[in-house]
Amino acid sequence: MTKDDIPKDYDHKKEVEWQTQWQKANLHKFTGDGTRPRYIIDTPPPYPTGSIHMGHVLNWAYIDMIARYKRMNGFDVLFPQGWDCHGLPTEVKVEETQGIRKNDVPRDEFRKMCIELTQENIAKMRTQMQSLGFSQDWSREFVTMTPEYKRKTQLSFLKLYNQGLIYRAVHPVNWCPRCETAIAFAEVEYNENQTYLNYLEFPETDGEGNVLIATTRPELLCACVAVVVHPEDERYKHLEGKYVELPLYKRNVKIITDRDVDPEFGTGAVMICTFGDKTDVSWVNRYDLDIIEGIDEQGVMKEVSGKYTGLTIPECKKAIIEDLKSAGYLTKQEKVDQNVGLCWRCKTPIEILVKKQWFVAVKELTSQIKEATDEMTWMPEHMKTRLLNWTGSMDWDWCISRQRLFATPIPIWYCKDCGKVQLPSPENLPIDPTVDKPKEACECGCSEFIGEADVLDTWMDSSITPLVNAGWPEPDFKKFYPADLRPQGHDIIRTWAFYTILRCKALTGEKPFESIVVNGMVFGEDGHKMSKSLGNVIAPEEVIEEYGADALRLWAANSVPGSDVPFAWKDVKHGYKFLRKFWNAFRFINMHIAEFEVEGSEEMIIENLKPLDKWVLSKLNRLVDDVTVALETYNFAEARNRIQAFVWHDFCDEYIEAVKYRLYTDSEEMALSKEAAQYTLKTVIETSLKIMSPLTPHFTDEIYQYIGDERDENVSIHTTSWPAVKKDLVSDESEETGKTGVTLIGDVRRFKSSSGMPLNTPIKSTTIYTSKKELYDKLSGLKEDIMGTMRIKDLKIEMGKPDVQEKVVELEPVMAKIGPEFRGDAPKIVKYLQSADPQEVAEVLDRDGQISIEGSVLTWDYIESRKEVIGRTGEKVEILQSEELDAVLEVVRN
Repeated sequence: MTKDDIPKDYDHKKEVEWQTQWQKANLHKFTGDGTRPRYIIDTPPPYPTGSIHMGHVLNWAYIDMIARYKRMNGFDVLFPQGWDCHGLPTEVKVEETQGIRKNDVPRDEFRKMCIELTQENIAKMRTQMQSLGFSQDWSREFVTMTPEYKRKTQLSFLKLYNQGLIYRAVHPVNWCPRCETAIAFAEVEYNENQTYLNYLEFPETDGEGNVLIATTRPELLCACVAVVVHPEDERYKHLEGKYVELPLYKRNVKIITDRDVDPEFGTGAVMICTFGDKTDVSWVNRYDLDIIEGIDEQGVMKEVSGKYTGLTIPECKKAIIEDLKSAGYLTKQEKVDQNVGLCWRCKTPIEILVKKQWFVAVKELTSQIKEATDEMTWMPEHMKTRLLNWTGSMDWDWCISRQRLFATPIPIWYCKDCGKVQLPSPENLPIDPTVDKPKEACECGCSEFIGEADVLDTWMDSSITPLVNAGWPEPDFKKFYPADLRPQGHDIIRTWAFYTILRCKALTGEKPFESIVVNGMVFGEDGHKMSKSLGNVIAPEEVIEEYGADALRLWAANSVPGSDVPFAWKDVKHGYKFLRKFWNAFRFINMHIAEFEVEGSEEMIIENLKPLDKWVLSKLNRLVDDVTVALETYNFAEARNRIQAFVWHDFCDEYIEAVKYRLYTDSEEMALSKEAAQYTLKTVIETSLKIMSPLTPHFTDEIYQYIGDERDENVSIHTTSWPAVKKDLVSDESEETGKTGVTLIGDVRRFKSSSGMPLNTPIKSTTIYTSKKELYDKLSGLKEDIMGTMRIKDLKIEMGKPDVQEKVVELEPVMAKIGPEFRGDAPKIVKYLQSADPQEVAEVLDRDGQISIEGSVLTWDYIESRKEVIGRTGEKVEILQSEELDAVLEVVRN
């Protein structure tokens, strides 16, 4: 291509062409052949919802910038993409779109619906990710619902089971009545609301008194198994070990003591129900209390609730409060703030039910989790504390069984006769125990089995991604394990990060990754987290259509890990404006460097560099160093802002403008200067493009195809090497000198602008005066660039101060005063002022305070003057004080 092929405007619609070209060239393929150092990214596998959101853009922009940077630094980068298909989101969506519940159709039919929806959504999201220029190796794509992936999930289950780290037990679990499944504590979200604290009188069985108890859950009266008070609460010491009668149910329960009771809340007397919250569970276990199940899996009251059987929880609460009022048990109600646990997916309030479930023995692995966590680098560091705090707060083991359909089956059978657990052999995985049968009979001789109908928590799939990417369980998986980087959001630290560290450490004895980079959430322009319910969601494709993917990527890059990021259209527009400015600058530059080739040695050109060449090249190499450090430490905002500041201001606004006069010359005496300028322009443009390429991959490839007439247009900038810092070009002195030149040129530019002069207007002469020898020397070396840039015909640099004087050059009579006062003499006065030497008249007025004109006496009140500053040559000059330098400019216009 030639300079004539470059379009006038940058067309962001061409981004899709580069995406296609990258895919065809397998530009991002991981070879794994050991010829280069490897860099493994444990990419998050999102739920296939069918559309990516701004949170995805932020997270994957981080990943992509790192991946592209590492490739240019010689790494063999594995940037895979997976899809976490199973679990509630897909099932709930199928139920919504099909208008059914999961049990309304056969299991296989429901699963088929889930698979079809998932496949459609994956295809949509894959296209959206590619439209943003993300550089995944799509040949390494993994999908958790495939047989191959399920085989690995089930194998990991068997290995942990055989280690005694997975077990089945009857235990209270968090239960979602809407989804009809157990959920882990990490999947419980909490919501602040207000409810009523109901004060109920429990009659004492030994005497005529009552114990006043405050509760927010009167519907659980049927499941009350004790009343607990603080052992040092004087109000209740006489009741310890005695009994009270449950209102309405007429059943007696014992009063016990425990130091976990807060005497200040409510009445200080608490009813223990099975189960109102985690504290109830602790008390039941601590004192071996009975368990009464009052609520079923659908959130409906069971027979033990008596007349309320069959009512939903809200219906029961309303009815029992009315009955307690009528019977005189309810003495008062008061509003109270409440933190309610909700199902993370459907937002239904959770219940705690007693169920036989499968668990991972988290508490046995706590020390190993902490050990692995300490071995990793966390960015930012405080996110590590979140993980450790969560690890230390685990009271219950991880419930991994779910009562759903679309998930990896738990690979377990139970002997029909003796109930013994039967495991499949690893080579037979994956299995569906509700369909497949064991290959061998039970030890007891029975050959009939009951397959486990429960399925695995979806985190059991996604928490082995570092192993799956490495090729586990093949023996050589350790060549690619642990991963180098885990990028993820801070909202899933207690789930994906925690479970991955737990599982991988238990399976391999090693940490799963070297570093973890945690991104924040995206907020809308209204200051709230982007949410459909708030109506503040901006779709990525809307931004791409208007401004392109690279402008959106520049928005994402203007952030640092761990911090929440506000989306603002003005930030995207600013990024787009920057790209257009760079494009326009390149179009101009390419006219002058398209045919440029270094003749002779590069060292010779460097020896001929002018002060401003040295200035911009020194700043360029410092920029390379700064951006390298920024990307190594994931400080994307620093990299973006430093690049933009240099390209926009130092390069485009200052340097290019300063060297135009050198580019347009054909004189022999300026040949070396022109060559130095061309060399500098080409060096800056190529280097700037390379360090920008991880941030704006489309834009940089679009320009790169035009650089040099010998370049193969199919060669991508992303296959080139990251620029090295040329330390011999880094110079504090050069930067100081260059800054002086840029500042002085800026002073003259502002003078022309304020004077209404076009910037290309020639100036007859300028003398720069300074009292500082160091500044004098710098300015002397910059003389040629100042003259050429600002079109000054004659420029002198002198020590000292200007030798100028102010001279009156014109006198104007104030006719509004002269006419009425001097009447008939006014014409004589005007004639005199127009013919006399203005300076001589002014001197008389200054000396005597008045002047007599044919008998009429005038003061300065009757005359206006116009003055000019005259230099030592007698010409009119204009004096300009530099804004930053200790210098005064004496300017003579044409």
